[in-house]
Amino acid sequence: MSAVDKAKNKAEELAGKAKEKVGQATGDKDTEAEGHKDQAKGNLKQAGEKVKDAFKH
Repeated sequence: MSAVDKAKNKAEELAGKAKEKVGQATGDKDTEAEGHKDQAKGNLKQAGEKVKDAFKH
């Protein structure tokens, strides 16, 4: 996994966490759900990269 991809995926995950917290703080369920979705997407991308790495070795 390239360091750039790993950093992008982590940034997406962290942005999702922040968005979720903003949604919780403001009572905006849509923003909260969108943040949770962004976190999940970042985690899935990370998992996919790890699988690719496993097959390269």
